[in-house]
Parts: sequence; C-alpha cells; structure tokens
Amino acid sequence: MAGGLPHPVLFSNLTGADEALSHMLGVHEAKHIFYTWIAMAILFITAFFVRKSLKTVPGTLQNIFETIIGGLENFVVENMGEDGRKVYPVLIVLFLFIVTQNFLGLVPGCDAPTANVNTNAAMAIFVFLYYNGIGIMRWGPGYIKHFMGPMLPLAPLMLILEIISHIARPLSLTLRLFGNIRGEEIVLILFFILAPIVGTIPIYFLFMLAKFLQAFIFFMLTMIYLKGSMEHAH
Repeated sequence: MAGGLPHPVLFSNLTGADEALSHMLGVHEAKHIFYTWIAMAILFITAFFVRKSLKTVPGTLQNIFETIIGGLENFVVENMGEDGRKVYPVLIVLFLFIVTQNFLGLVPGCDAPTANVNTNAAMAIFVFLYYNGIGIMRWGPGYIKHFMGPMLPLAPLMLILEIISHIARPLSLTLRLFGNIRGEEIVLILFFILAPIVGTIPIYFLFMLAKFLQAFIFFMLTMIYLKGSMEHAH
C-alpha cells in the first residue's frame, strides 16, 4: 500500500494464489484476477440458489433480487423507453458484477478487484465497444451522424470533438471507479489504525452505501451512452 501504510493480509497471498496466477499469466500482480473470479463464483452460486428457490410467494433472497432487478429495469425503461429492455440484461449483469467486486473490499482478507485499474479498464473498454456496436448495428453507416453535431457547417469541428469525447469515456469510467474504491480502502485502513473497532465498524455502513453508489454511477453512465447510441441523430 502506498504512503507507508501497512499491506493488508489477503487470502490470495496466504494461499499462494496470487503468486501462482502471476507466474502462469506472466504478470507482476494477479490478486485482482483472483478476486474477480471470486466475485464471479459468488454471482453464479447466488443465481443458482435464487433460481432453485423461486416461489410464487417470494422469500427474503428472492425479494431482494426482485426489488433490485425490477427497480433498475423500471429505471432503465423510464429513461430509454422500451428499447431499454433490449440492453437491460447487459446493464444489470454489469451492475451486479461491480457491486459484488466492490463489496469484496469490505470482507477481511479480501481485496476489491475494482481497486485495480486493470479491472476497471477492461469493463470500460467493453462498455465503449458495446454501445458503439449497438449504434452501428442500429444505424449502419448513418451512425456517423451522432458525431457530427446538429449543424452541417460545424460537422468537421464537431466530428473531432465528439471522437475525443467518446475516446475519453473509457478513461473516465476507469479512473472514477478506481479512484473512489481505492480511496475508500485507504481511508478504511487509516480508520483501523487509529481506532480498530470503534472507528472501523460504523464506517463500514457508510462505505457499503458508497460502493453501491459507485456501481450505480457506472451503470447509469453506461445506460446514458447506450441511450445516445440508440437515439436518432438530429
């Protein structure tokens, strides 16, 4: 950890998984990959149990997921119209994936994969390719109009500005999520050093809300980018 802070004791180091993965993949550090796989396993196992226990009168776990998934679907449809249902499966998977990764940082012995810039860059690049791919499939060559602005005389200038703006989106998504999650973990370590129990446990609830909010922001920005690519260019 930078700034002279102590390195946390992580399961990936204790089990040797970090070293094994680093050697296998030929990279300097692979703990974010290990915990990304952990997040994926959590989601698959949870989905299996939720699907297995589906009832007409939902239980607690089913209620939680129905509230989150149904609420976010309504949010997307209200903002994007019925077209939002076509891309909603990707949006909700992205949201649940990021939330799970974020929350791993609050589990003792674990680290949030989203506190590593490589994890966030991979998701941001996927979002960039996905929304542009949707726009190209929907509008074909006419998708270029989305980059040319509302007035033809300004098209050459707007084309340059819009391309720069779109290229900056993956960088913005990456650094926003990375900065917030890594910053929260550094603050949590500082609280633990100053007041191991009194200062740390209450702040957990605040950070849970913050990590949920960061996942929602990533989700919402992806929705906005998709909405822009699917709308008719004027």
